[in-house]
Amino acid sequence: MEQNKMGVLADEAKVKPWIIGLSILIPVVVAVLLFMPTKFGEGAPWVYFLPHLNAVINSAATVALITGLIFIKKKEISKHKAAMSTAFGLGAIFLVSYVLYHGMAESTSFGGEGWIRPVYYFLLITHIILAAVALFPILFAYYYGLTDQREKHRKVVKFAYPIWLYVTVTGVVVYLMISPYYVN
Repeated sequence: MEQNKMGVLADEAKVKPWIIGLSILIPVVVAVLLFMPTKFGEGAPWVYFLPHLNAVINSAATVALITGLIFIKKKEISKHKAAMSTAFGLGAIFLVSYVLYHGMAESTSFGGEGWIRPVYYFLLITHIILAAVALFPILFAYYYGLTDQREKHRKVVKFAYPIWLYVTVTGVVVYLMISPYYVN
């Protein structure tokens, strides 16, 4: 048992710099893609389907997250792991799709007016900020869950889970609010 714990700790020392590096690199790459003046592959018609796909992925991730919570409350650990791995996998697919879209298409402007405008921007800004910071605790929570470090997993999940759930839900809400303004 002690050898196994030492192996996990040694692995954590190797994994931690990767988690920190990815948690910094991915938001920076996304920011660069959002604000770069020229898009690569601009005008490819298939790219305009991606926001719709992203909303479906975020919806499915939300369901997986809630299902994972239900399973852990019932102490069904293997089902919890499956649900959370599904959410994690969907998050990875979403990220690739999101990066592709924002690397290839101009951002869509929100056209709503009146009281809905500040609501939209509040949701959008909190979504973006929390999505940028969420990766760090999500990656650690997932790593601790995979390596069966339950105490560390529980501590990180207290922060990671509500942020992750908020990001997936607000991602869908922001999509629904801006979808009438998509060009294609």
